[in-house]
Order: sequence, then structure tokens, then C-alpha cells
Amino acid sequence: MTRSGFVHDTVGPPAALAKLRAAPSPTPIPAVAVADATGRLHKLTGFRGRYVLLNLWATWCAPCVRELPALARLQTAVGPKGVVVLPVNVGRSTAAETAAFLKSHDAGALPVYVDSSFAFLRAFRAYGLPVTVMIDPKGREAARAVGEVQWDAKESIGYFKSLPARQETSSP
Repeated sequence: MTRSGFVHDTVGPPAALAKLRAAPSPTPIPAVAVADATGRLHKLTGFRGRYVLLNLWATWCAPCVRELPALARLQTAVGPKGVVVLPVNVGRSTAAETAAFLKSHDAGALPVYVDSSFAFLRAFRAYGLPVTVMIDPKGREAARAVGEVQWDAKESIGYFKSLPARQETSSP
């Protein structure tokens, strides 16, 4: 293990993920929850035990919209047991509007999550969009990317597919 716990180990992420920067030290994620397409709330702690790629985006953010299809392709490529892609619309859209937007922008494979109260922006101190936070299986922020990233590059997909094999099984 390295200082980040997994992201910048001896193999390291590929060049396509250069914006994904390891946290100086893994820190516990904030206690926030997000609403899904049905309005049901999901706490981030509920994803513990898996790697999560939390993407904060908005419909009015051009770089966010450009990277949504790449996130959808990444999620499809890694499958349901791989890294969880958790795209959270931090704009003022409803769940239905968000679902329609994702579908119309070649990202319909992504789940719908909406945070119209801006809790995620505040909790993760996101001052620009898109912001993507890599959360490790222990529920800690291990890395962060600010700006558009090539999530679906062949080498990126390979990197994320290898992460479940690296999951930490010891308790915090």
C-alpha cells in the first residue's frame, strides 16, 4: 500500500487518468446522502466495501456533459461487481429531468442521483465542476480529479477493472 491506499501504487494509473490525484492521506468521506430516481436517499457510507467513483456534475457544465458518456462506458465495461460509478447531478434538475438528460447525452446506462440541496458541493468542497472523488472500500477519499477525464480510455478501463482485486479487507 502507498500513501493513498491504492490509487498511486507501484503500477500507478495510466496517463489518461493523470488528473486523478492521490489524497495526501486517505480521509473519511463526509456523511452525506443523495436521492436516487425514486427519491430514496442513499448514504455514501452504504457503498462501503467497494471502490466508488463519485462524479459531481451539472447539466449546464459543458465539460461535465462531455465526460458523462465516458463514465457510462466505464461503468458498463467494469460491470456490476466492479467500481461503482456514482454520478450526482448537483444542479437544480429533478430526477426525471436528470434521467432524460442522461439518456439524451449517451449516458443512459448511468444511475440517476440528484443533490438539489448542494450538500455534496459543500461537503466535498467542490469549487468547480466536474469533480470526481475516488472513494476506497474503507469509505475514505483516496483521490480526486478536477476537470474532464478520459474515464473510458482502454488503459483507464483496465486500471479500474484491476481495482477490485486490490480491495483492502482489513478493518480501519
